[in-house]
Amino acid sequence: MKLLLRIAAMIDALNECIGRIACWLVLIACTISAGNAMMRYGFSISSNAWLEIQWYLFGGIVMLGAAHTLKINQHVRVDVLYSCYSERTRLWIDLLGGLLFLLPMAVMIGWLSWPMFLNAYTIGETSGNAGGLLRWPVKLLVPLGFLLLALQGVSEIIKRAGALTGHSSLDANYERPLQ
Repeated sequence: MKLLLRIAAMIDALNECIGRIACWLVLIACTISAGNAMMRYGFSISSNAWLEIQWYLFGGIVMLGAAHTLKINQHVRVDVLYSCYSERTRLWIDLLGGLLFLLPMAVMIGWLSWPMFLNAYTIGETSGNAGGLLRWPVKLLVPLGFLLLALQGVSEIIKRAGALTGHSSLDANYERPLQ
């Protein structure tokens, strides 16, 4: 179990780093958006590439930030009864939910999105808009994002199993997602 917990810590560190990148993408997207609006309305100069890069950055924020959001327990919970359960029951719900729902979904979407990226990369797909960007970088975000989410799901499952077996401690009193 100690080896698994070390693996979980390495996954957590990876997604912490990727999460910081996603946070910086927010600032970059806002700066580009403001600059593009200023150029368009102030000087009547615009480019489809500037509009598209904003969407690409938004895709990066979502796809690269999802695993970090799971790591820091800020994801949305749909179980309205979750707050009524004991800590041990919450750990079991998280563990089983990760095994039965999160991991299969993340692996399936990541696997099915890989050919979409590969095709776009192989043919050098570009946007149909004049001055548009290559599409493969943004399409790579889908399998990459779901790979990171699956890895974080593995980490969360390991941490819950460790807490349930007494090998580690984990606070299962999640206040923020339940507010």
